[in-house]
Amino acid sequence: MAEKKTVEKSAKKDDRVLRIGVLGAGGRGGLASNVLQEGSGAVITALCDIRPEAFESPAWKSLKNDKSIFRTDDYKKVLARKDVDAVFVTVPDYLHEEFAVAALKAGKTVYLEKPMAITIEGCDRILRTAMETGSRLFVGHNMRHMDYIIRMKELIDSGIIGELQTVWCRHFISYGGDAYFKDWHSEAKNTTGLLLQKGAHDIDVIHWLSGGYTKRVVGMGRLSVYNRCKNRRKASERGIVTWSESNWPPLELKGISPVIDVEDESTVMMQLDNGVLANYMQCHYTPDHCRNYTFIGDKGRIENYGDGYGRRIDVYTTRGGFGMPDQSFYLRDVAGGHGGADPDIVAAFVRFAKNGESIPSNSPIAARNSVATGVLGTYSIRNGNMPQEIPPPAEDLVEYFNNGQKPVRKTASKKSPAKKTDEVKASAATGKKAVPAKS
Repeated sequence: MAEKKTVEKSAKKDDRVLRIGVLGAGGRGGLASNVLQEGSGAVITALCDIRPEAFESPAWKSLKNDKSIFRTDDYKKVLARKDVDAVFVTVPDYLHEEFAVAALKAGKTVYLEKPMAITIEGCDRILRTAMETGSRLFVGHNMRHMDYIIRMKELIDSGIIGELQTVWCRHFISYGGDAYFKDWHSEAKNTTGLLLQKGAHDIDVIHWLSGGYTKRVVGMGRLSVYNRCKNRRKASERGIVTWSESNWPPLELKGISPVIDVEDESTVMMQLDNGVLANYMQCHYTPDHCRNYTFIGDKGRIENYGDGYGRRIDVYTTRGGFGMPDQSFYLRDVAGGHGGADPDIVAAFVRFAKNGESIPSNSPIAARNSVATGVLGTYSIRNGNMPQEIPPPAEDLVEYFNNGQKPVRKTASKKSPAKKTDEVKASAATGKKAVPAKS
């Protein structure tokens, strides 16, 4: 079952200033710049990237002339610093395991961008390192901080559609060719596959709102469009991710990676441990972009339309035609990256690093299980579409992380009464089931 969703807020205000290092300052590393807002309770003390130009990105413009900021291309030098309390690990996916394990061993509180790792074994190694070191781990599933996801969760939890039975998610990715088929994302050795890299968000949302984890997955998919692109960059050239509305149609994209061995369309069917059935589909060559979720219960249906401008959630609870919901909820425009989720998740991490608060829950166990589903869904796609059983994480890890990343106190077990022990021994000797005496 999924972990408890909330942790009670700490009543005591923590006025300490959290000192943050960013491992991977370019690209997604700009997320950490949200702490530069006044009153965030945190400061940036170190930036690390192998490309010096990353330090000149718009995210770090205000720090350009700040000589107190330590800048380096060696992440181990950041981890060795005493003026770094916590780190953002925002390097490419294939480096997540290495950087996270090293940071946890160095005693840093870690913000680890999703997906946690590109293998199940990598995730479990990170979890065990966190438990053994006592260093705190927070995984960056920012969709848990998106207003329309939170609103749908509230509606489902209210019982308005009854007991949830099935979930569908269609993910149209208009920018797929630009974002994932020009650089390192296009190779399986770096991502396992885009079902994991891109789909980890949606799989986690399905798990969270459904209240369960996938126990069996079946996948189908293929590489059918971007493998036919002719305008490839040289292997010696760095992949440049650029996007433009005029950069269309997909087969005419320029600068496509010389090596592409990941699917550009995929579908997985998931059976959750609480009986819910789910289906997730993604396509990287659609002209439009949207995540469209449908949650169907035994009393109704909830569906969202759009995750950008004009967003709304429709609720159907009586019989009628399509497009005629009983209720519609329109969502306001919000400021900040990823629909306001980026500043919110950074603020949540700062609170987490200071006092352990995690609201909404950003469970490392849930993050691991989304990776496991993506990994084995991809394996199913590439191995005859055979069903795959999801291995659960070790029980001691589940207990530790579900206990707020605190050791679980074991209570001493009481000794069994002598009479009962004799009954068990007699049963073993005779092969007959021991029957308790009537009271």
